[in-house]
Amino acid sequence: MTTHADVVPDTTVDEYAESTRRRVLELVASDGPVTAADLAARLGLTSAGVRRHLAQLEEDGTITVHATPGIGPVRRGRPARAYVVTAHGQTELHDAYSDIAVQALRHLRAAAGEAGVASFAAQRFDDVVERLSPLLTATDPEERAAQLAAALSDDGYAASVRPVAAATLVPIAQLCQGHCPVQHVAEEFPELCEAEARAFAELLGTHVQRLATIAGGAHACVTNLPLGIAPNATPEGTR
Repeated sequence: MTTHADVVPDTTVDEYAESTRRRVLELVASDGPVTAADLAARLGLTSAGVRRHLAQLEEDGTITVHATPGIGPVRRGRPARAYVVTAHGQTELHDAYSDIAVQALRHLRAAAGEAGVASFAAQRFDDVVERLSPLLTATDPEERAAQLAAALSDDGYAASVRPVAAATLVPIAQLCQGHCPVQHVAEEFPELCEAEARAFAELLGTHVQRLATIAGGAHACVTNLPLGIAPNATPEGTR
C-alpha cells in the first residue's frame, strides 16, 4: 500500500533532475570532451541515466558531440560519443553581471581609449598574480601548473592540466579552462584574455602559448605550458 509519505512530489523530482542536469553540464565544461560512461562514473549514475540528461542538454543546444577521434575507451562498434559545451552552454553558465562589466568597459574605452582598457586588463591580472602567487608553492613545473588549475577552478574557471603527447625537447602540458566567467566581456575586450595569458606566464615563471579561447569561439580556453623549465618561485610562492 502506498502512503502519502511514499509519494515524491513532482516538483521535487523535477528539481533533482534539473540539479543533476546542471551538474552534467558543469562536468562537460570542466572535463570535455567527455563520454557518457565517464560522466556516469563521476556522478555515480547509470550510463542510461546520464545519456538521458545528455540528450536533453544536446536538444537544448548547450552541449554538442566533439568530432575528435580517440576520446574515451576503445569499444567494438561505434566509437563513444564525447561531448563539449557549446557557446549557448557557456551562456547558461556565465554570470549575469557580465552585461554591467561590458557597459563599464565601453565607458572606459570612450573616456580613455584602448590604452585605458589595456591598463585596466593589466591591473586586473596583476591583482590575480598577487592573489594566487601564495597558493602556488610547488617548484616542480607540473605540480605548480596543477596548483594554478586548482586555484582557477576555485574562481569558477573549471580548469585542468592535461599532458600533451608531442615530440618536443621540453615536455608540454595544456591548461584547459572549461568555463570562462568573463566570456561575454572578453568577446568584446580580448585584452582580458591577453592579460590573463601574461599572468599565467608570470605565475608559472615560463613562456606560455594561448591556443584557443572560449571568447574566440572554442569550447575551452587552451594554453600550452612548457614543463621543462623551473619556475622563478620560492617554496613559499613569494614574488
